[in-house]
Amino acid sequence: MQPIDWLYRSARINPDAIAIDAPGVELSYSELVTRVDALAVALQALDPAPQSRIGVCGHNTLEHLLSILAVMAAGKVWVPLNPLDPNSELKSKMALSRPGLIVTDRDCFFAIEDADTEVIFGACDSQEHDPAKTVAGLIKKHLGERPTRTSLDGTAIQALKFTGGSSGAPKGVLQPYRAWIAGARNMLTAHRFETRDRFLLAAPLTHGTSCYVTPMLAAGGTVVLLGGRAKPDSVLDAFARRNVTATFLPPTLIYMLMSALDDAREDFGSLRLLIYGAAPMPPERVREAQSVFGPIIGVNYGLTEAPQIITALTPEQADGERLASAGRAGVSNRVEIMSLDGKILSPGESGEVVVSGDLVMSGYLDLPRQTAEALKNGWLHTGDLGHLDERGFLYITDRIKDLIISGGFNVYPGEVERVLAAHPAVSECVVFGVADEKWGEAVHAAITLRSGQSADVDDIISFAKKSLGSVKAPKRIHVLDDMPRSSVGKVQRRKVREFVTLRAAH
Repeated sequence: MQPIDWLYRSARINPDAIAIDAPGVELSYSELVTRVDALAVALQALDPAPQSRIGVCGHNTLEHLLSILAVMAAGKVWVPLNPLDPNSELKSKMALSRPGLIVTDRDCFFAIEDADTEVIFGACDSQEHDPAKTVAGLIKKHLGERPTRTSLDGTAIQALKFTGGSSGAPKGVLQPYRAWIAGARNMLTAHRFETRDRFLLAAPLTHGTSCYVTPMLAAGGTVVLLGGRAKPDSVLDAFARRNVTATFLPPTLIYMLMSALDDAREDFGSLRLLIYGAAPMPPERVREAQSVFGPIIGVNYGLTEAPQIITALTPEQADGERLASAGRAGVSNRVEIMSLDGKILSPGESGEVVVSGDLVMSGYLDLPRQTAEALKNGWLHTGDLGHLDERGFLYITDRIKDLIISGGFNVYPGEVERVLAAHPAVSECVVFGVADEKWGEAVHAAITLRSGQSADVDDIISFAKKSLGSVKAPKRIHVLDDMPRSSVGKVQRRKVREFVTLRAAH
């Protein structure tokens, strides 16, 4: 079985159901398959080699989504390229992946124009380009044709996705068919997607949001596209007027939605599931989101090395102490806590989160040493610290590499961040260690403020000391207008630390 078979199955069962709802166009399942197959035929003609790599660069347009599905149907490897990434990082990803073709929307061409690779244009003015070089033109040329089916098993690679590069050069993660199928199975089981569901693709398709496309099409539901980059007003409008039932958002965008609403409360009656992921969300902010949107907040925990989802917390489970949990393991993988000497630990004991099963990557592209470090004896070592409770709920404490050793004591940034986030003036925060003659590392925090709030950093430090004590409480707090972020809005701890250290030096 190949991941694209989820789409073909739904098209046979209910060909007239709406598969894609994009601005100005709705595609039924039969229409979607016809277009995907035609584009897949074109890709095979332009680049006949099986399992060759095809880069796709764009925002969340219809052409972007069609291109991803066509890459799957053609038996090729998808290489996502985010136009918002720094130019140097994009060049590095293209040099490492060596795509045979790149599909790009016209307004994203600037991001890849230096690539020594044939380019096909997705969303563009068709009159500007040779039809043989556009998604629309290629679909029209091959309409009614079916791609050649390549015999590939579960070890074949479906996607070459890169880690963010926030802590160094990006690594290419080889995601096999089995991982995509396992991820879809985990999603369908945890979140019970159905034909009635309408899933809004708000966060970038080049990242975790893409993991929701296959399970949604497998369920026979509808994928909803905004038609542009996600902004609070457009997302809220989609919730209210396009009958969206589910979506996935990073915490940063959820905070922006709540801020945009202020004291107003709109009727989002269709919305039954708002999933957050990619970064932790303090329990206080989860409760705030529940008060705004209702008891519909869920959590997915996944990595590029084990794509959505390793664990999931459903809205029904998101209550009390479990608001801090990342949920239970998916049905297609196993999650345990491991000590440094490789021992599986008991519930309640803290150690590294490890994962096994079909969800796990095949390895890193051209990096055998890093692959061997991450994959040991059938386990993926995530680099996350945490523990499991007696009922299998996972609680993630921190990243191993982010541990601060201050005065001989271990300080986990996540623990400090959860306390700071409970202060009424704090909107977002990130905690890190700074070299210090007395402490070895001193605990510092950078914060942004809620709208209309002012900061008394001494008061915030005292607030933290009441819960954490003097050792773990920040020695210094830096108030920022905004945090350095990745192209998908995730706060980058390393860059925050570099920024405040540089600012302090001047």
